[in-house]
Amino acid sequence: MSGRKQFDIDAALDQAMRVFWQRGYADASLDALGSATGLGRGSLYGAFGNKDALFGKCLDRYASIYGAQYEQALAAHPGDPVRAVEAFFDVILGRIADPSVPVGCLIAQSAAQSLTLKEENSVHVRGLLDLQRQRVHAALADSSADSRTLDELATFVVAVNQSLAVLSRAGASDAELRSVTRLACTTVADTLARAPSEDVTQN
Repeated sequence: MSGRKQFDIDAALDQAMRVFWQRGYADASLDALGSATGLGRGSLYGAFGNKDALFGKCLDRYASIYGAQYEQALAAHPGDPVRAVEAFFDVILGRIADPSVPVGCLIAQSAAQSLTLKEENSVHVRGLLDLQRQRVHAALADSSADSRTLDELATFVVAVNQSLAVLSRAGASDAELRSVTRLACTTVADTLARAPSEDVTQN
């Protein structure tokens, strides 16, 4: 049909996402993006706007794919926040070990390059990290721990997640990464066990 785009937009977006994931925003040139997607600059701009707009769409694509997996893992063990965190880390380690996707994490990669991003995308990355923290916080809230402890633990779990991405890009083995998550889960369990309950802090 006249006017119909002659390419699969979702497939092109997935390929662009991989370029940003592998190279980071700064080193993802338009030539590299065009080569990966099979699109010329005119088609890239026509379909996605400029590089910054394309990057924002790739962040959303990444977050929708893996965010759904994180939510499912964190919600799979109601009443057992430590097991929920273990399941969350299992999803992350599975992604890291998957040979079909780039090493590391697009959000971690982007957070490390925040100073090179336009303000709107820098805010976007921070928002995705905060969304991840909110998901973890909701799973931890199945415990009776006070709100301050929950806030601190949610931030801690997200920080461990980001460190796993960095370590994996540096060549850390699966065994090394699993030792990190094992110690992190022990820390979560011990902290929840020692934390004052919300009822106590409110009285």
